[in-house]
Amino acid sequence: MLIANIHNAKSNLSSLIASVLAGKDVIIAKAGKPIIKLIRYIPEKKQRISGLFKGQTWISDDFTDEDPEIEKMFSLK
Repeated sequence: MLIANIHNAKSNLSSLIASVLAGKDVIIAKAGKPIIKLIRYIPEKKQRISGLFKGQTWISDDFTDEDPEIEKMFSLK
């Protein structure tokens, strides 16, 4: 476990973060008393719901049809 005072933590924040990412406990102290523990942030995984917007969207039948004018702009001929 690493213990750093606030002044030291300000100066060496990058190395303290690297220590946390390596799995070490890091405690920041004020006047020798521990006040904060740095921990790695692990985001919550949200459950995805299949078909949540079923029936609420619409795509036209010609959605994938190509526009001749736009096709001419990208043509290399």
